Amino acid sequence: PKPDRWSLPSTPMPDNIPNPEGPVGRRRAGVLLHPTSLPGPHGIGDLGSGVDRFLDWLQAAGVGLWQILPLVPPGGGDSPYSSWSAFAGNPWLIDLHQLHAQGLLDAADVAGTLPGIDRVDFVAMKAFKGPRLLKAADALRAQRPDALEAFTKANPWLTDAALFDALKIRFEGQPWWTWPEDVRDRDDFALGSAVGLLGDDIERAIALQWCFAQQWDRVKQQCRGRGIETIGDLPIYVDWDSADVWTHRELFELHAGGQPSRVAGVPPDGFSATGQLWGNPLYRWDVLEETGYAWWIDRMKRVLALTDRVRIDHFRAFAAYWAVPAGADDARAGAWVPGPGKAFFDALQAALGALPILAEDLGEIDQPVYDLLAATGLPGMKVLQFAFGGGDDNHYLPHNHVPNAVAYTGTHDNDTTLGWWRAAPDHAKDHVRRYLAVSGDDVVWDLIRATLASVAETAVVPMQDVLALGADARMNIPASAQGNWGWRVRGEAFADGGITSRLRSLNELYQRS
Repeated sequence: PKPDRWSLPSTPMPDNIPNPEGPVGRRRAGVLLHPTSLPGPHGIGDLGSGVDRFLDWLQAAGVGLWQILPLVPPGGGDSPYSSWSAFAGNPWLIDLHQLHAQGLLDAADVAGTLPGIDRVDFVAMKAFKGPRLLKAADALRAQRPDALEAFTKANPWLTDAALFDALKIRFEGQPWWTWPEDVRDRDDFALGSAVGLLGDDIERAIALQWCFAQQWDRVKQQCRGRGIETIGDLPIYVDWDSADVWTHRELFELHAGGQPSRVAGVPPDGFSATGQLWGNPLYRWDVLEETGYAWWIDRMKRVLALTDRVRIDHFRAFAAYWAVPAGADDARAGAWVPGPGKAFFDALQAALGALPILAEDLGEIDQPVYDLLAATGLPGMKVLQFAFGGGDDNHYLPHNHVPNAVAYTGTHDNDTTLGWWRAAPDHAKDHVRRYLAVSGDDVVWDLIRATLASVAETAVVPMQDVLALGADARMNIPASAQGNWGWRVRGEAFADGGITSRLRSLNELYQRS
């Protein structure tokens, strides 16, 4: 999580931002909305009819990009940035109506509407959907064992992920480093015994991943039919208590018992006197380099199989990352350590070709990060909520934007634009009024207009800003472990012709439709 800001420190524009005057490609507009925020009857947005209504609306509004958050199973605090698998899909997104249509659930299983129209009640939703998903998984195991076997062979990561999921059930959710030593250390005999003992739970986990894959493939087809591309999200770090770390311990800075030697975080700055201690185990980049970054290549292949583009979170760590000794009270004990640099992206490009990657270059950014961004040619992010209240050299201000960038009103970590405006200091509000030549009475759409007018080839607006919603619609408050990720859009929002035509007219005006 990254701290909130009114604006970043005013620093001179770097001389080597990539492609500052290069040829402009196709200008596109996007909307940021995670699938969990879609309307639907069963307490959480899913991959059913709510997606189709949203995609119809995007098309009508002249929007060609749909940005989402990570599609992995959510972890602590129901965060999509915390997961027990960096490769698995989120089973809570599975649409129960499609399972009924396949004969995997009865009509009674999908009848009625679960409360939670405006916000996800994760406890109630899991209590409702959990038994139904397991029932469908068992029916699928009986009906299509050959399909599940083929699916497992086509996804090599799935064997270990399903076993890890089953072991978490067997050991009542305890972290893997507390498991019996032979299982913790992946002794061949112990793992073979576990596979025999936990076969039902393993097969259920595989079946649910098959259901997710089938339904997400349908969503991708619906997007293609409307000319809409998807932008996914890839957190740089993975959870300590994950199938990824348990399976590939040699790639992480861990002691023999599985305890990390150093963990991830960010240093103190003007916004946090003690920094932020994330706790993720750090990569052994030397070992990854020796393998040709094979695990990372597999991970990138996986996310690009799901989405057309991907945003890499915390890009600055590829230049240098903050390493904190394990057991430290806070992040002040850390130090900067050089990251893998351009060699990492060269390896990705050699394996995958042109990289449809967006770089989340927010936070404490220094010249080496700008140098890496220039060397890779990846577009960075320009967030308008960070632009106002400082000097005219603030590179988030629209006159400092470059074509090879993605402009945003705000991100999932920011307050909504209306919430930001209401809490902004007077000098920042005055800057907005003078810079945009507006009164501030319609400030959300003033910032949307400025974002879409930017020279940045890609512009993205959170759905909450399109609807001009206040702080109660915020998706995430960084460093807050509870109460996040629950906002949902009401279905009637997609039937508001005024908002639709207003957004489309701006997209047409600024050549983004």
